Amino acid sequence: MLATKDLTIRFGGHAAVDGVSCAFEKGTLTSIVGPNGAGKTTYFNLISGQLPATSGTVTLDGRDITGLGASRRAHLGLGRAFQLTNLFPNLSALENVRLAVQVKSGKGLDLFSRALSHRELIDRAREHLVAVSLADRADAVAATLPHGDQRKLEVAILLALEPEVFMFDEPTAGMSIDEVPTVLDIIAAIKKRGDKTILLVEHKMDVVRSLSDRIVVLHQGKLVADGKPAEVINSDIVREAYLGGAVDA
Repeated sequence: MLATKDLTIRFGGHAAVDGVSCAFEKGTLTSIVGPNGAGKTTYFNLISGQLPATSGTVTLDGRDITGLGASRRAHLGLGRAFQLTNLFPNLSALENVRLAVQVKSGKGLDLFSRALSHRELIDRAREHLVAVSLADRADAVAATLPHGDQRKLEVAILLALEPEVFMFDEPTAGMSIDEVPTVLDIIAAIKKRGDKTILLVEHKMDVVRSLSDRIVVLHQGKLVADGKPAEVINSDIVREAYLGGAVDA
């Protein structure tokens, strides 16, 4: 469903992502891990189109999307939840999700349309808010929500867009212990359906173990390990990467 080939981005003389080739199959959840500064979020940015690659390619369902911008990639089925929340801060939680439902429906983007004229869209938006346990905050302005609720709202928006590929960049970051299970249960439910491709950047190794079919390890921009969770987590190369030892890619 999704693949990168020799994907590279350089900032001056530094390769933040260095020749990463990796393919992700439909119905699987792959966790991308590595120490801070390994290039995980930059790799996500290259896949989703937030950054242009210096070289290499990105393909989605066999189509080369390397030259396309982020919005076009989203329309083609790449869904991205960011490490930092990415919302319309002055709109309500319901309006944020309703706009995503509206765009997905093909009915256009109309910030000023009357709510009653979009009853079906609103009902669907409410369903997504229920899924992330935000039904009681539907009318709250996004900017006033606690950080954990903003993270859940972004997941609701992602669900509303119905992508073929879900990309979660540290979805539980900044959440309280009580809030984390809601998001993890949503990701697990998407995986259980078996018809989507999921990429997850996550530092919590217990989360990685419980959800992943596969783990990919980045270190200093390079792919240094790729395999089943148990074998990757227990490998010497991963221990060295996390403990700061020398890694021979």
